[in-house]
Amino acid sequence: MEPRAAQLRKREGLRGEQNPFPREEVSSGSAESPGNTEVPRSPDLVQWTRHMEAVKTQLLAQAQGQLLELLDRAIWEAMQSHPPPGGPPPSTPPDSLSKTWKPSLGKWKVFINRKSLLDELMEVQHFRTIYHMFIAGLCVFIISTLTIDFIDEGRLMLEFDLLIFSFGQLPLALVTWVPMFLSTLLAPYQALRLWARPRASAAWMLGVGLGCALLAAHTAVLGLLPLHVAVEYQLPPASRCILVFEQVRLLMKSYSFLRESVTGTLCATGGECIRAPSFFSYLYFLFCPTLIYRETYPRTPNVRWNYVAKNFAQALGCVLYACFILGRLCVPVFANMSQEPFSTRALMLSIMHATLPGIFLLLLIFFAFLHCWLNAFAEMLRFGDRMFYRDWWNSTSFSNYYRTWNVVVHDWLYSYVYQDGMWLLGGRARGAAMLSVFLVSAMVHEYIFCFVLGFLYPVMLILFFVIGGLLNFMMHDRHTGPVWNVLMWTLLFLGQGIQVSLYCQEWYARQHCPLPQTTFWSLVTPQSWSCHS
Repeated sequence: MEPRAAQLRKREGLRGEQNPFPREEVSSGSAESPGNTEVPRSPDLVQWTRHMEAVKTQLLAQAQGQLLELLDRAIWEAMQSHPPPGGPPPSTPPDSLSKTWKPSLGKWKVFINRKSLLDELMEVQHFRTIYHMFIAGLCVFIISTLTIDFIDEGRLMLEFDLLIFSFGQLPLALVTWVPMFLSTLLAPYQALRLWARPRASAAWMLGVGLGCALLAAHTAVLGLLPLHVAVEYQLPPASRCILVFEQVRLLMKSYSFLRESVTGTLCATGGECIRAPSFFSYLYFLFCPTLIYRETYPRTPNVRWNYVAKNFAQALGCVLYACFILGRLCVPVFANMSQEPFSTRALMLSIMHATLPGIFLLLLIFFAFLHCWLNAFAEMLRFGDRMFYRDWWNSTSFSNYYRTWNVVVHDWLYSYVYQDGMWLLGGRARGAAMLSVFLVSAMVHEYIFCFVLGFLYPVMLILFFVIGGLLNFMMHDRHTGPVWNVLMWTLLFLGQGIQVSLYCQEWYARQHCPLPQTTFWSLVTPQSWSCHS
């Protein structure tokens, strides 16, 4: 028999023959030892590693939060299925679900601490350089335009007439906002307090009636007051924009607060004492950048005021640049278009001409509002969840684009239109629930355009509901690859060109061909079809 040592040596030799990647033996004292080796790492690699570590932490926190909520809901359902002996089944969810439970099918919104996607991308030097290149391109565009004006006119044409006109009567719009906000601050919260009484109380029915009356008055104030001020005082577009955005935002926040809080209130029975949400949590919710109410949100430890100032400055720069684009690329083209005979050729040329300023305006609105404005308020309020949008620019389908473009509004539509629609339909007819989401969103978008411009021209309704709805079902998530992303961007360019062209034509047609008398049909009939002054 072979000695034990010889057998071990033979086995090691066989392993060495079978292993195509033999391990290198390095002495412990060598400078090439793994314990002493320092691999050089570039700054970009270090930043990318930190970014991936942060993403890993966020994913783990989100998974933990969703798991806890699922366990809470499972416990609640088990308590309903097996009531305690000698007593009625529980009628309200546990405390952890009392503010978020709703009879819907699907996922719940979970808030965690996370940065906005652009802020994460800006930590990488390559993305910062692309951002700087974009700013440099905009600066060159402005400089070239001013240079041409100086050569042709002999002076710099720094005109702010469009900006001054758009924000005219701004103090009146801000004064109108005050009763709108006070109505939202007091009416829904007081209505909930009136409802949060034991049903055994004789005053419960009176409280329910008073609460409903408060909500009706609140809806009337938000619905009629801004509309009356805008029409009566002929507010310009930007001032109207402030009022209509606040009107829609406050209505959506009011509904979310009542929708999330009233469930536990109405499910209570007997003489049970019900605790209404704190007033401070509701006040915080009215200002924080989300439309989904929770009594608490993840918070950041401090406020970076330089970050707040930077975002407000960027938002102001986007507004100025949007006015510059409209004044230089849209006004000269569409101001006198109604004076020429209508032709298909002129319409197609105007749409093609409007694609570039249209996509510029889309990007500026996205960056100014969804990134700068919301991040500035989130930082001032130490609001932790900054996922106001996702990587919509990488979308290969319009269904993904609609989900990722504006996460704040999408969460509201998904929670209160889609999920509630699915619940009402018993979990069936998913297509009908999706169609209801498109209809509600399209009608609100068209209402905003009608309020801001002062006339009804259902371009957005047709593009969003009809064409957008068809593209949502045709270009679905199973389509991947760069070709579909190029197609999505191409259709986005054309859609923006159609909107800018048709709305600008209608605006100037109503300026050149004023209505002899204001009637309902004159407001809803496009003037650009017949105005050729």
